[in-house]
Amino acid sequence: MNRPDPQPGLPSPPPRLRFTPAQRLRKPDEFQRVYGARQRAGDERLLLFAAPNDLGWTRIGLSVSRKHGNSVRRHTLKRLLREAFRLSQHELPAGLDLILIPHGGAAAGVAEYRESLLRLAHRLARRLKRAAAPPPETEHPPPQTTTSKRESL
Repeated sequence: MNRPDPQPGLPSPPPRLRFTPAQRLRKPDEFQRVYGARQRAGDERLLLFAAPNDLGWTRIGLSVSRKHGNSVRRHTLKRLLREAFRLSQHELPAGLDLILIPHGGAAAGVAEYRESLLRLAHRLARRLKRAAAPPPETEHPPPQTTTSKRESL
């Protein structure tokens, strides 16, 4: 559905805060690619793994282990993490695949998860950008040849 263009003089409508299937990591290969990139950052609430994607938007995958409790508790954590992503998706760096793993003892709400997600995602985006940038060109001096005493005799 197309949104109508805003009328002159009126503020533009807020961005849509939907969480679509295209924003989810689903396949084991997608998770393995992110884990394989070996880029991670964490704090007291979350551990994030990241890898660049060529899609132009950020996608997330969730990994909540049984150590967090029964299925009801694990599902509650997943809902909190999805909501934190949904609310902050327009503030996150574009073109990343993220895996979110909550820490075991951290009892946090949407606001706390959102704060951690934003901070850690930006940290990982900077790190990935640095890793992808070509090294600066430096002029190397010609190698010095050393002569041994025997060669000089």
